[in-house]
Amino acid sequence: MESFKRKTPEEILKSIAKLHYGRLKILIGAVSGSGKTYHMLREGQALKQQGLDVVTCAVATNRRPETVEQRADLERVPSIHWTRDGKERRDLDLEALLRRNPEVVLVDGLAHRNRPDARFPSRLEDIQFLRSRGISVITTVNVYELEGAAGIAKKMTGIEAEETVPSDTLDLADEVRLIDVTPETILGRMAGGGAPLNQDKAVFKRGNLAVLRELALRLVAEDVNETLEKHREEMGFVGPSGATERILVSAQYHWNGSIYVRRGQQIAKRLNGELLVVTFVDKEKKLGKEAEAFKRSIVKLVEKVGGAFEELPLCSRRELPEILVKYALEHSITRIVLGHSKQTRWQEFWQGSIVHDLSNKTRNIDVFVVADRAEHEGERIMPVKVRSPRNGELYRRLSTTEMTERVEKIKRGHFKVYIGAAPGVGKTYTMLREGNDLLHKGIDAVIGLLETHGRKETLAQVGDLETMPRKVHSYRGANLEELDTEAILQRSPEAVLIDELAHTNVPGSKNKKRYEDVIEVLDAGISVISTVNVQHLESLNDAVEQITGIRVRETIPDHILRMADEVQLIDVAPQSLQERMREGKIYAMDKVDQALGNFFKSGNLIALRELALREIADDVDERLEAWERKSSLRGPWRRQEVIYVCVESTPQAERLIRRGFRIAHRLKAEWYVTCVKPADEPLTDEIAIRLESIRKLANRLGGTFEILKATNRKGVAGILVDKAKAYKATQIILGQSKATLWQRLRRGSILKKLLRAARHADILVVADYEPMNRSRHRD
Repeated sequence: MESFKRKTPEEILKSIAKLHYGRLKILIGAVSGSGKTYHMLREGQALKQQGLDVVTCAVATNRRPETVEQRADLERVPSIHWTRDGKERRDLDLEALLRRNPEVVLVDGLAHRNRPDARFPSRLEDIQFLRSRGISVITTVNVYELEGAAGIAKKMTGIEAEETVPSDTLDLADEVRLIDVTPETILGRMAGGGAPLNQDKAVFKRGNLAVLRELALRLVAEDVNETLEKHREEMGFVGPSGATERILVSAQYHWNGSIYVRRGQQIAKRLNGELLVVTFVDKEKKLGKEAEAFKRSIVKLVEKVGGAFEELPLCSRRELPEILVKYALEHSITRIVLGHSKQTRWQEFWQGSIVHDLSNKTRNIDVFVVADRAEHEGERIMPVKVRSPRNGELYRRLSTTEMTERVEKIKRGHFKVYIGAAPGVGKTYTMLREGNDLLHKGIDAVIGLLETHGRKETLAQVGDLETMPRKVHSYRGANLEELDTEAILQRSPEAVLIDELAHTNVPGSKNKKRYEDVIEVLDAGISVISTVNVQHLESLNDAVEQITGIRVRETIPDHILRMADEVQLIDVAPQSLQERMREGKIYAMDKVDQALGNFFKSGNLIALRELALREIADDVDERLEAWERKSSLRGPWRRQEVIYVCVESTPQAERLIRRGFRIAHRLKAEWYVTCVKPADEPLTDEIAIRLESIRKLANRLGGTFEILKATNRKGVAGILVDKAKAYKATQIILGQSKATLWQRLRRGSILKKLLRAARHADILVVADYEPMNRSRHRD
């Protein structure tokens, strides 16, 4: 491993020099007014309380009371004032800062350009100079002020930054933290007189705020992904991390090669993943004119869609699956995309089935077979643009059911959820601060249920909030406390704070889960602010287990998060979270070492952070698409998709259902789940219980579940194909076969039969997986 390699003299000198270099922390937000300066000053106050020498320079509070309050007694080093285009500007006084020589300086506006006669042209260079003198810096930037994001922001919103910093600026930072705020919160601040000065009004259009927020989430996720990959490389891990997608397309220099690349690109775009394309070429044989033309076309296409292209040496057909799997592991691939085979049964018998062999060799890597649609419908691989509703829809009279649903939604309380990557990020702390803000604005807000876990900083934020008494339940000789929903309904506040949304109530409670209590409160017209960690989302259950090796038992259905009016991420860097843990600010000191060695390991926290960033970015995008926005950062989806999930009565069924739900949700598709039960296999009590559990999960996630019967196991594939055609399925999902060679010879392979009979549909073979926090050393 990397950590055992002997350092060169140059590396040693570089490490020593770095000891004298100041740290850089960047707080990034979607727009001005998102709270970056407030959080920067809060961190400065926390460092000062720890005994560090902290000063501020060129910090703009914009006279916001809460920001001014955080500045409090922090020492200010005067900045240099000057004017450009009638606007007052402030540069850092480098000489004054060097004379003062603090340990930490807080500086606003990373993208600021200095006056013409300044020592350096930009604030970024000022900051790098201060760091070279051993002074650490905490600073702020808006996402559209980063060159890499500026072009996208302009294209999507028409907003152009006056000043920018290079794309690689985030790479210079020791720590990057996203200050995530929902458009509703920012617009609420503006309504309260908290609008930033001299700010382009176009920025504060609701749709633009959402686009910029999504851009910030994805940008920080990419930065976290790079950190994760570096960490995994140092630890000797191979294969996918479980936090992000990486798509590998296997294409040949043939007319359908571009179709596979396009399909791979669509999947990568929709899943926010990277795209890699490989072809197998005989290096000793010159390509013909037709193949050369196809090569130029594919290379140009891959470059256009931002993928990476590579030629691999041609091998025998039987060796191809093994080489593809090896390449996929080396490049952390999560899904291999290729076309349906044109081979006959006899050819497959003698030469083998590439797809079948791939599915038998992969772990943690799915195999996606692109539908052969050209013969039936022409090329339907290109994404279809989303059209706005026809004018007639705007004038259509609502049905009684639709009217009732609209009225119920209007009556329902406002629902806001704070989400984090792990315990201790500050969700409850922030929820309490917002509760007090509401109280001070004259809104009747109370605490319905609070879990401080003994954290003094969190308890201190209760402030003036009234705390509702809990309901006591007797269970197995113990008195256990739960949320008293009836008392809240009787008290009828305007807003109530309810912690830990995924909590399971004591047996005998009116509702089994706390989120059901929350729905009851919302339906009564009471607004709710709640908290949850990303690992508690039902559809992410498998990804979290793959990342951490831990199966999370308490989950909430994804639609609970979707029904929230606002979902806001509380982002904290893993190093900061681990430091909080060591200081006893998350768990009791006797549990710290165990937590740091398990769930709170660096690799787990980095991966969970990336998962949370991408999940909230997707949530933002889903909401934008629901408003019929013309364009999307993830690209448009193909219309009229139907997802068909084929399961057996095995533990893997739940994983397939979760995967089917996530795909269907992203593609706005109907989805169905079928389990075919052979008559010659006994229905034991264990299988009956498992089938009921599978049915409940599918229904909870919004799918349609059914059990069909087959005369024997050989007839299963035929029934699945017939049902897929009846549903007009465009994508069939099934799991990796666990059958032995003898079982496949005796009963046949369901996958092989589906591949032959369902060429009209995409087929996704979901791989078995193992937790990815175990190291597997490279040769």
